[in-house]
Amino acid sequence: MTLRWRWVLIWLAAAFVSDVGAADRAQTARARAVFDEYWEWTLRQFPTYATLVGDPRYDDRFTDYSQAAIAQRKSDLKEFLRRLRTLDRAALSDQDAVSRDVLATTLALQLDAQSAFDRSGARGADLWREITRLDGPQLGLPDLVQISPFRTVRDYENYVARLSAVPRLVEQLVAGLRRAARRGWLLPAGTMREVPPQIDTLLPPDPTATSLYAPFGRYPSAIPVAERERLSAQGRSAIGEKVQPAFRSLRAFLENEYLPQSAVRPGARAQPGYAAYYKARVAEETTTRATPAELHALGLREVERIARAMQQAIAATGFRGTRAEFVAWLRRSPQFYYEKADELLDAYRDIAGRVDPWIPKLFAEPPRRGYAIRAMPAAEGDNAERYIASDAAGTRPAYFEANANNLRRRPKGEMVATFLHEAVPGHHLQIARAQELDGVPAFRKYGLITAYVEGWGLYAESLGEEMGLYRDPHARFGYLTLEMWRAARLVVDTGIHAFGWSREKAIRYMGGVAGLDGPVAEAEVDRYFAWPGQALAYKVGQLRIRALRERAQAALGGRFDLRRFHNAVLDDGPLPLAVLEKRIEQWIARDRREAAVRGPG
Repeated sequence: MTLRWRWVLIWLAAAFVSDVGAADRAQTARARAVFDEYWEWTLRQFPTYATLVGDPRYDDRFTDYSQAAIAQRKSDLKEFLRRLRTLDRAALSDQDAVSRDVLATTLALQLDAQSAFDRSGARGADLWREITRLDGPQLGLPDLVQISPFRTVRDYENYVARLSAVPRLVEQLVAGLRRAARRGWLLPAGTMREVPPQIDTLLPPDPTATSLYAPFGRYPSAIPVAERERLSAQGRSAIGEKVQPAFRSLRAFLENEYLPQSAVRPGARAQPGYAAYYKARVAEETTTRATPAELHALGLREVERIARAMQQAIAATGFRGTRAEFVAWLRRSPQFYYEKADELLDAYRDIAGRVDPWIPKLFAEPPRRGYAIRAMPAAEGDNAERYIASDAAGTRPAYFEANANNLRRRPKGEMVATFLHEAVPGHHLQIARAQELDGVPAFRKYGLITAYVEGWGLYAESLGEEMGLYRDPHARFGYLTLEMWRAARLVVDTGIHAFGWSREKAIRYMGGVAGLDGPVAEAEVDRYFAWPGQALAYKVGQLRIRALRERAQAALGGRFDLRRFHNAVLDDGPLPLAVLEKRIEQWIARDRREAAVRGPG
């Protein structure tokens, strides 16, 4: 080849690379525009979520639940998905391609569930489960007191504005429940009877006696006295003249209209299109293609496996008797419960101290952000322990909240597994690590993909085996009790929504198989009625993470590093399970390539 032609080919190649680079830049710009616009849309549409992640721009409002707003949100999501699907994935960087896959997958699953719901004849009944014993303004409003900023006069003014907006919020939700009821989409009366008593906690004669008034009793020193008096008066007026009348009307609606209907009319499960809707909900919550029948069978297998392990743990205690007898003995034995709230909190802090030295042994790069342990507010009643994440800037601390309201419902043996799930290495470690990621869009840092988040939490409980925290057979039995609880969810959630189980049958199963006492079993079953498919995500996610770990161990042999595997699972933020599987496969392939380059030794 002559020198002249060689230069022509070099010029053509350079021109081609330049064109490809321009195309890549264009695709990148389009992709990131979608990511950014979707995140801004999410914060704008769901203001309390914006408050949770630390964006104060919408702290004065609630989500618009009008029919027009609901329809517009569906249209908006379809448009976001359309734009994502027009992207050339091959032209995107590795992380942009992952972002595209995460958002496209979650939006498609969400829209499929919405479409199945509308096709079932439920169009207009979208708000049928917005108020339950687990969700609704009677719970969400007190929660806002825990997560809202109260540092400046503007923060307090935003809060007063939000309190003043409660009547509109309640009015929209009641209208939505009425529309749903007319179409036969009702929750069983048993799952709704606890809501009026929850509302009652917000209706003391003195508005300043509610938890909603608490921020007006703890002003920062920087706020002048005159401003405090003004804001306190506005807060007292908003609670007494707007919030409480709205909640009284909600209570009256439930008692006089909703509960009588739900006691006698067929519920949502009786609707002709419910089976297709539930199947889509299962896909949305688990991010898999597993059918309800497959998950029901999986649950039965897991229940059987865990039952054998529980019997072995009982034998190790020296107890002679059945599992039911052992559970009954634990419940009536005071040595297995704390008598004072401070003792419970100190015990959790002791567990944290035992876990901390293990974190560098289990993670190559743990998060930098810390957390604190505190008691759950008394108004939460018997709610399960929970993790409350920090905000984006880290100005609001992260907390593991321990429920010390009813110590006889908190056996010592379950505390280790509970802490591992809710705090470290569970939700705190996973969520804090996601918040600290660089080079990924915000929707991935603060994602709420249940199968991943709760699957990781349940997997984190199993790491207690590696830490040696279950050597005590009572702690091991407690760990297995919680795992059995999640396995039974696979059976009961699908039993209710796919196989026609009654509320009573589901409660009996949870009591008999998972060992839950009556009120806890009832609360669990009511959760499944109110939140179809969500309870399936825990076990599905845990088993997938465990399977990926086993696959990586088999593929890498002696090179397998558990610390690096855990970071490979965490370092992309929450992912749909299919995307997680693909990322772990890429991690395995990358490790093999690096080993080949290094050569033997």
